[in-house]
Amino acid sequence: MDRTTGRRISGIDHVRQSVADILTTPLGSRLERRNYGSLLPGLIDQPDNAHTRLRCYAAIASALMKWEPRLRVTRVGMTAGDRPGQATVDLQGDYLGQAVSLSAALQMRGSA
Repeated sequence: MDRTTGRRISGIDHVRQSVADILTTPLGSRLERRNYGSLLPGLIDQPDNAHTRLRCYAAIASALMKWEPRLRVTRVGMTAGDRPGQATVDLQGDYLGQAVSLSAALQMRGSA
């Protein structure tokens, strides 16, 4: 189900929504599934340098490997948004035997 419209979604649209949900959910925040989510929300306020970007890429890749089995990630990229806490994640990978590229706009805590 689409989180904004309530309509049925499937395929790559569902994967895109799932990726955004996984990446924006802080680890430990789901009561019945404490290990669901990623470390990315905790990194969003860190200094913008090579070390933090590497940690973000690792957080993205490991969370998606664990929680989105339909997608095999081969490349991760991330660009900062216009405001603090906003970012766009660019992924390349394999979805059901086909090469795919997808982007997910992320709104982290502290962004409006």
